[in-house]
Amino acid sequence: MKEENQLNTSRSIFFIPVLYVVSIWLVYWIEIKFNFNFNKFGILPRDFTGLRGIVFTHFIHSDTKHLFNNSIPLFVLLLSLFYFYKEIGLKILFYGGILSGFLTWIIARESYHIGASGIVYLLFSFVFFSGIIRRHYRLVALSLVIIFLYGSMIWYVLPIKEGMSWEGHLSGFVVGFLFSVIYRKKGIVKEEYQFSNTEFDTYFDEEGNYTPPELNSEVEEE
Repeated sequence: MKEENQLNTSRSIFFIPVLYVVSIWLVYWIEIKFNFNFNKFGILPRDFTGLRGIVFTHFIHSDTKHLFNNSIPLFVLLLSLFYFYKEIGLKILFYGGILSGFLTWIIARESYHIGASGIVYLLFSFVFFSGIIRRHYRLVALSLVIIFLYGSMIWYVLPIKEGMSWEGHLSGFVVGFLFSVIYRKKGIVKEEYQFSNTEFDTYFDEEGNYTPPELNSEVEEE
């Protein structure tokens, strides 16, 4: 019953996924509409001013292809996060975004790094590893679905494509894995089956010896 309550579907689980996706499209629309360029608000590694990108980078995209490629997995993974892990969903999203951005700021090349890909990889890693670590059949099934849909993303944590921030991908992936370990006992956890005692169990003593009750030898006749 407790688990069913945790998985109770409500409209609230759609709020943040929809809000996030609408926000990144709105930011891009503002850039196009008013001829702005927000790239300078991205992460600029090891530059003090570039630290602001830790917060802003997840809302900035270079073009519609970049934006579209992030929107669908972002929505699906956020929905999975807030459905199965709504107790800790906001913590994963907020602190994970900050930490993955900061790690990108430390290890990345000297260039502006933009896009919600870091969040996508954070969520992908967290959802996948959480299901495996918890060994809960629903979460394991979710992990298999995630790896089936987005398993090819794993290659992009390596520098195999020019112009792509593989460092941001790697940072999100690492932080997602760490959070899956840190929060392994939060949210849905596989519970051990508790056996209840029956009347037959009372026929055994503490050492496991069978001690049936003595039958009443007195019989009354009518």
